[in-house]
Amino acid sequence: MNIRNIDLNLLVYLNVLLEERSVSRAANKLALTQPTVSAALKRLREYFSDPLLVRTAGGMQPTEKALALKPQINEFIRLSESITQSDSQFDPVTAQHTFKILTNDYIESCLLFPFIAKTAECYPNISYNITSPGDSSLAELQEGSVDIAINRFKQAPTSFHQKRLWRDNFRVICHQDNPFAQTPDLDSYLTQPHVWVSRSGIISENRISKDSHPSKLGELDEALWQMEKKRNIQVFTRHFQAQGLITGSTSLLLTIPNRLALASFQNEPLVTLPLPFQMVPQEISMVWSPIKHYDPAHTWLRQQLTEFASSLPS
Repeated sequence: MNIRNIDLNLLVYLNVLLEERSVSRAANKLALTQPTVSAALKRLREYFSDPLLVRTAGGMQPTEKALALKPQINEFIRLSESITQSDSQFDPVTAQHTFKILTNDYIESCLLFPFIAKTAECYPNISYNITSPGDSSLAELQEGSVDIAINRFKQAPTSFHQKRLWRDNFRVICHQDNPFAQTPDLDSYLTQPHVWVSRSGIISENRISKDSHPSKLGELDEALWQMEKKRNIQVFTRHFQAQGLITGSTSLLLTIPNRLALASFQNEPLVTLPLPFQMVPQEISMVWSPIKHYDPAHTWLRQQLTEFASSLPS
C-alpha cells in the first residue's frame, strides 16, 4: 500500500471504530454521519485487504490484522499530534528553556540584568546564557546556536531579522575633582587623559581612515577626527564598567552610553556630564537568525525584551 493513495484521516476513523466496535457509536464520536463512517470502513477494508471488523453474535469484533494495526495507529496519531501541536504554545511559567544571548556589559547592565531580576521569580524554569562578542561568532547566531545578539550593528547580514530597542548618545563620567567637571568644554575634554572602551567583536564598526591608533578606534574618535581633533587615550579596555578607574583618579575621563552612565555611575565622588561635541545617537538593536524567527519560545523572548526596553527611562 502506497501512503500517497490513502486519506490519513481514515486511520483516525479506524482507531475510533476499533475502540467503539460500532459504526453508529464511532460516527457519533467522530461527529460524522453513519453512512460516511460505513463508506470509510469500506475503503479501509480495500486498502488493507482485510475486513478489519466482522459481525458476530457479540457485536463487531476486530480481526487479527486490525488488532496488529491498533498500536501502530495509536503511535501514528500520537506522533501526528506532537508534530502539529507541540510548538504551537510556549508557557514560560512551566517551560524549561535556556536562551543564549550575545551582547556586552553595556546591554547587560541596562537591559538584561534588570529584565532577568524582574522576571526570574515569575519564570523560575527559564535560564539565560549570556556570552560576549569575543566568545561567540556571527556564524553561531546564523545557525541558531545563539538565540539573539544585542548590540549596535552597522552591517548586519540582510538575512537576519532586526528590531531596534532604543537610541542612545554618550555622556562623560569623571571624578568630581577632575578639571573637566569644572570646565566641561571641548578643550578640557581633549586635554584630560581618557579611558577608551572597545565594543567590537560581532560586526566591525566604522574605523578612522587614517592617523588611527593601532588598537583601531571607533566612531567617537572618528567624529573627533572629522573635526581634526584627537583624544589623549591613556587606558584601553573592553569593558564599560571601569568605575574603579574613574573613582580612583581625578584626571581620567570615561565616555560611555548615556543609559549606562545614568544607570551605573551615580555614586559620589563621580559626576556625569554631557559630551562637549555633537554625536549621532547610536542605535541598539537585537538581531536573530531566520531559523529562530517562528519558534514560540524565541518569539516570547523577543516580545518580552522589546516591551521591557520600551518601559525603561531614557
